[in-house]
Order: sequence, then C-alpha cells, then structure tokens
Amino acid sequence: MKPFLGEDFLLSTEPARRLYHDWAEAEPIFDYHSHLSPDQIADDASFTDLAALWLAGDHYKWRQMRSNGVPEELITGRKPDRETFRAWAQTVPRLLGNPLYHWTHLELKRYFGIEEVLGPATADRIWDQASELLAGGLRVSQILQKMKVRAVCTTDDPADDLAAHQRHRGPVVLAPTFRPDKAVAVDQPTWPAYLERLGAAADVDIRTLADLKTALARRHLAFHEACCRLSDHALVVPPARQAPSAVLETAFTSYLRGKPVSEEAREALQTEILTEVALLNNQRGWTMQLHIGAQRNLNRRRFTALGPDTGYDAVSDQPIGRALAAFLDILDQQEVLPRVILYSLNPANDLLASIMGCFQDGTVAGKVQLGSAWWFNDHIDGMTLQIKALANLGLLSRFVGMLTDSRSFLSFPRHEYFRRVLCSVMGDWMDEGLVPGDYELVGGTVKDICYANARNYFRLPGLKG
Repeated sequence: MKPFLGEDFLLSTEPARRLYHDWAEAEPIFDYHSHLSPDQIADDASFTDLAALWLAGDHYKWRQMRSNGVPEELITGRKPDRETFRAWAQTVPRLLGNPLYHWTHLELKRYFGIEEVLGPATADRIWDQASELLAGGLRVSQILQKMKVRAVCTTDDPADDLAAHQRHRGPVVLAPTFRPDKAVAVDQPTWPAYLERLGAAADVDIRTLADLKTALARRHLAFHEACCRLSDHALVVPPARQAPSAVLETAFTSYLRGKPVSEEAREALQTEILTEVALLNNQRGWTMQLHIGAQRNLNRRRFTALGPDTGYDAVSDQPIGRALAAFLDILDQQEVLPRVILYSLNPANDLLASIMGCFQDGTVAGKVQLGSAWWFNDHIDGMTLQIKALANLGLLSRFVGMLTDSRSFLSFPRHEYFRRVLCSVMGDWMDEGLVPGDYELVGGTVKDICYANARNYFRLPGLKG
C-alpha cells in the first residue's frame, strides 16, 4: 500500500517519477485564469483564520457541504468561522474519490506542513496549528512566493477601475483579464443600467451600438496599459449570426428601451459585440478565452437568497460544435481571429480539438488552444482525457497548461495535481514504448507545458524567466 499523498503520488512508473521530480516539480506557476481578489493581492492581505482563507467564496466546497447535510447557516451564514470549519471537517471524510479530498490535504500539507488527515477528530488540532501560522503573519505575498507563483491574471469587468492593479507592487506580476459578459448580455433587464456604468468608466454616453463599441475600445486600451493580455467570455453556446447594420441598431435601441427583440436579432447583436472584442484582441495581440457550456443559477430560490457563484451552476448539454465553428469562421473571414483558448464544461475534448485544427493559420504556434480541464472536469479523469485528446488530435507540446480558476489563495497546488497527472500520462507512454525513452525530449515537453509555453504564448509584460 502506497502512502497517502506520498512523494510519488499519482506517479506509478519510473519514467513518470523522473519526469515529475526532474522536469516539472521545480517549475514556477503562471496562473493565467483566476478569480482571486486583486485588492487582496495589491494590499498583501492577511487572514484571520483558516475558514476565512480557505472556505469563504469556495462554492466547490459549499456544494459538497450541502450534499453532506450541512445547514446553510454553517456554509454561507453568519456562524463563527470555527463552526464552519468543523462542518467542513465533517464533510471531508465523505469525499473519498472526489478531487476536493486530494486538494484539501495537498493544501494543508504544502502551506501549513500539516500531514494529518482532516476529519472531526482532528479538526480542532488542525485549526489551531493553521491559526498559529496565520497569526504569525502569513500574507498573500508569502503564499504566492511559497508556491513559486510568477504571475496571476484576475477576472475583471470592463467598467472596473483597475485601481488595485495600478497600485500593486511586488515580484509577482498582477494583470487584469477583460471580461465583458455584462456588455454582451443584451437580453438581461440589468443591461441598460450596466451600459450607464460602462459609459461612465469610458467617458462615453452610450446610446448607439457605435457608442458601445467606442466604450469597449477605450476600456480595452486602459486594460492593455494595465498589462492585460487576455479577454474571457462565458457562453452557453457561442452566438454565430450576422445581420445588416440597420437590424443591429434597431435591436440595440429596443433592448436599451426594454422592448422585445427576436432571437435572431439578439444573437446577431451579441455576435457583433463579441466580434468587436475579437478585433481589439487581434490588434493588440491578446488571447480570447471562450468558456462554453455552463448553465448558471439553476436554483432560483437560492439565487435570490445568495446571488451568483454560490454553487448552483451545472453542465449544459446544448450542442456547441456547429455554433462554435461558425463563430470562429466569422472571425476568420473578417481577419480578426486572435489567439483563442477553447474550454467546454461538457467534456467535448475531441470536438474542440478537431474544430481548433481548422483555424490554425501558421502565424502563432498553437494559436487556437484546447483549454485545460475546466471546473467539473478538473479531476484526474478529466485532466487525463483532455491531455490525451490534445495529443491525439493536436500538439500537446504547445499546450499552455494549467490554471486554478479559483477564488482561494490556497488553490495553487492544483498546478501540482495537474503536473503529476501530466507526468503520469507521458511517463506511461515512455514505459510502454509509445514515445522514445529520451528525457531531454519528453521532459523538455513537460517543462514547457508547466510554464514556458504560457509565458511565451501570452507575452505578459514584466514576466521574465
């Protein structure tokens, strides 16, 4: 029996072990997609206790606590943090087979040196040990340095003032990501109010589609000057319809006045807005991330009480292949296709990988990427399937690697988790004679995927080495 989370966790062959320990383990981290707070990074925040650092905002954990019968008041309520932590400790032993079980113990081990298994019997002892370290002044900068994080990209609305990014000082590069979802959500009742906010940030009175494009362009430039090099877009199904200017302007005006608009006109307007962002991205050498296939806020009663991003989202089963291909083709036809990363919440790795191959153009190595296993897929099986699909249908060697997609500063061991899976897969190939027993070749590929590919692909200002 192997030790739990031992030195060779997930590494069952000698080549896998060598690949990880000699080529992957020491590589720094470029976390190019996260939901961390830029204010907490810029202010070098500290945390009062383990629950505040570890459980606040983590809807992955909240979902499983609810599944274990924990009442909401101990999850998102106002109960003392120690009680919330004890409720999490009661849930952890029930997580066998869930990636949260591994992540929980990796995080305790890597940040706090705690190797005990978390459960009701050990909860108070682990709480006290972690609290002692936190009381000693464990700050965000120390957390980032401990995990060898070189760069973090946060997720930011075009109307955000970017003040935190501007005041940030420190060895870790902090960059915003341009996420204009609210500008694209033309059919939401909050859209006119959002345009007022966006217009104020851009100093534009938004009354026409041209005004909206001007506002987005101004904010895009402001983000670029703040070292942003990525946009991000949450789409259930990519819009892919074009319409004459008159139809687009009429739809824009109708939405602004709260009048009904046809589905065809709605989709065309959204396509036009996204195409404008793609044009700006292409002009400035940015990457466009498309996160496809998440059904959000399915429990209306809980959404009303708790708001978004609280654990009530799920995988969508709507077909995406034809629409995605059509959207990318629109961008290609207009010669505005930027670097693109494709993620699907419904695991469609072969679909995405086959589509992406149709839009590589020889200008950038790996210009269109198959994104890492996302959200409900970032577990051993999901990561393995994504790696193998990319290897089967594309160039795994050009892959830009892992990200946390997290709101917790303790999530960086997910990069270690991914690296171990990557080395397991490629080590197995070496062990079985499917690739050469050449550690310079295979190990060099692993090393590139861990860090160098992302550094070279995104070209983030200030990120060196």
